[in-house]
Amino acid sequence: MAFLKYLSIFAIVILYSGCTAHQTEAKINFQPPKYVEQTPPMEKSRPLYNPGSLFGRGDSPVFSDKKAMNVNDIVTVVINENILSTSSGSKKLSKTTGDKLGGGVMTAGGGGIMGNIAKQANKVTNIGMQIDSTNTFNGTGSRSRTEKFTTTVSARIIKILDNGNYFIDGRREMLLDGQKQILHISGVIRPTDITQTNQIDSKYIADAKILYETQGDIKETTEKGWGTKAVESIWPF
Repeated sequence: MAFLKYLSIFAIVILYSGCTAHQTEAKINFQPPKYVEQTPPMEKSRPLYNPGSLFGRGDSPVFSDKKAMNVNDIVTVVINENILSTSSGSKKLSKTTGDKLGGGVMTAGGGGIMGNIAKQANKVTNIGMQIDSTNTFNGTGSRSRTEKFTTTVSARIIKILDNGNYFIDGRREMLLDGQKQILHISGVIRPTDITQTNQIDSKYIADAKILYETQGDIKETTEKGWGTKAVESIWPF
């Protein structure tokens, strides 16, 4: 009996904790694309030396732009994403029908005996029915969404592809007043898109993946528990 009692208490605790605990959270996979893994890295060429030359050669020549060009070099990514979406629609339907059914079978016209007989017959058989129906539907809808995200983050060159493009990956974490802010970005860039100040705009990143999330008590209190999510997923009403 004691075992069943403790088992019941444990089940109740698990049930109620499901209303506050988290079931799943949205995640993003920052693994490089398959073609990045399959493409062999660029092989370093043997530096050429020219004795007596005033121009340096090799990986860090004297007269060259101070831009990221080797593995583990750092490039500054300027994230400037603007999303604007607007849609509208309208629909109008109208339908009118009318049906009329008369039950008279004789025409009460003329005089004489036949006219009187027709009048008397129509008094019994002149059953009329009329149906009028009108359906009207007017529907309009519109939606507008605007999002803007601007920040900067430094990323490292993880791999130099065979065609000379760079696969970069950068992450930044900040802890402000108990709230942890995480910014993560990755993608493939071209060396020619890097500016003279060693910066690149996020719009030039291919297969870009950008993650920004906040962890802390504020996020915990604004999310539904896994128990609530499970009930809502199967609740038919």
